[in-house]
Amino acid sequence: MNFRGSGILNHVTSLPSLYGTGDLGPAAYRFVDFLAEARQRYWQVLPLNPVHGAFGFSPYSSSSAFAGNTLLISPERLTGEGYLKAGELTDALPADQADFHRARQIREKLFLKVFSCFQKGENHYSFDRFCREQASWLDDYALFCVLKKSYGGKPWPHWPPEIRDRRPGALDKARAIFHREMEEIKILQFLFFNQWHALKSYARAKQIFLIGDLPLYVAHDSADVWANPELFYLGEDRKAVLVSGAPGGGWNPTGQRWGHPLYRWEVIRDQGYRWWLARLEHNLSLYDRLRLDHFQGFFRFWAIPASAKTALAGHWMPGPGIDFFRKTGRRLMHMPFIAEDLGVITPETRETMRLFRIPGTKPLTFAFDENLGESPFAPHNLERDNVVYTGTHDANPLRGWYETEASQNQRRRLNRYLGRKLTADTVAPALIQLAMMTVADTVIIPLQDVLGLGADARMNRPGTMKGNWIWRCREDQFVPGTAAKLAGWAELYGRT
Repeated sequence: MNFRGSGILNHVTSLPSLYGTGDLGPAAYRFVDFLAEARQRYWQVLPLNPVHGAFGFSPYSSSSAFAGNTLLISPERLTGEGYLKAGELTDALPADQADFHRARQIREKLFLKVFSCFQKGENHYSFDRFCREQASWLDDYALFCVLKKSYGGKPWPHWPPEIRDRRPGALDKARAIFHREMEEIKILQFLFFNQWHALKSYARAKQIFLIGDLPLYVAHDSADVWANPELFYLGEDRKAVLVSGAPGGGWNPTGQRWGHPLYRWEVIRDQGYRWWLARLEHNLSLYDRLRLDHFQGFFRFWAIPASAKTALAGHWMPGPGIDFFRKTGRRLMHMPFIAEDLGVITPETRETMRLFRIPGTKPLTFAFDENLGESPFAPHNLERDNVVYTGTHDANPLRGWYETEASQNQRRRLNRYLGRKLTADTVAPALIQLAMMTVADTVIIPLQDVLGLGADARMNRPGTMKGNWIWRCREDQFVPGTAAKLAGWAELYGRT
């Protein structure tokens, strides 16, 4: 996909719907239509894996690196697919914010009806084929889900030792006991992936390409760590020994303690990167391009003793480095990746990106500090293989940034750079147009910036647990002329 193009970052949960959170239903198809009308080429989403209240419903801390988020299953699509009757959709509740608890309540009631209908249906061949093709992760995930429920939601290291340590006899017994419940988990995954691939096919027919997002780490309380404990730094009690984070400095002197269990990369390498290859291939079947979050972590990572309360006790450890990309590249044959390469990046990382033609990310708001002339984020210093963002899911929308975060000097430099004085109303369209005119092949714009929204539309505030991931757009925010303006810029700057 070496062409000039632009697109919009908007997570599925942020779409309008009547069932607690955005989903893969009619609004998703209307959004694809909007992208096509606006002559955009990309739709970028956040991870589509399951979310849970214990993790603040963050798509970056999931119980599975492979499973789909069944809260995204569209009730309307289930009706169209014959699993529900139209009169059964009685819990519709429009809301301006995502309500994941409500979304789960609504769907759990509907799913009971789906299971009954599914048993009577004629789709068993497709379902059986799906189960066979996804067996490498699906069986463990289904068993993990039912066991976690049976043990009152306890994290898996607190399960009975014979289950925690995956003794074959105990697992066989559990599979026999929970066969029906496991089957229901698999049915929901089958329905999720069917709906996702239908949406992907619709987008492709409109010449819209999908960009996914792959977190580097996985949650400790996940099917992945339970099923593959040898790949992580765990103790005999299966609790983490070393956890993820970032060193202190600048605005955060004590650093960041993320808490994911760290990989034993030497074990993963000796296995031929088998688990990672499966993860990459799975995601590349869902998306056309894939953003690799925390790309620097493949080369070195901050290791914190699990007993430490802050990141200060951490130390650097080496990742697999370029060997990972050489070995996986032989299997994948192509690498349609985008590297999230913000922060301190080592020379080896830059060289690997150059060798494998993996573009880095360049948020424009990073450019307007004191070193504007030499900044790698400044429009005049960008290169074709950069992916330019007006903002990210972790950042304030442009309007909010300009109103509440940008210093007086940053605003002055931005005004001088553009040759005119901006306001809160004009900063978003000005920077979108600036991004569009750069030499970079790919431009991605958060939907909040397209709609000119402020700080109250922010998706995530790193380091906080409450109030994140709940922003949703409304149909009435797509005012007349929005698509035409984007289409005009895309045509003017050769991005159609």
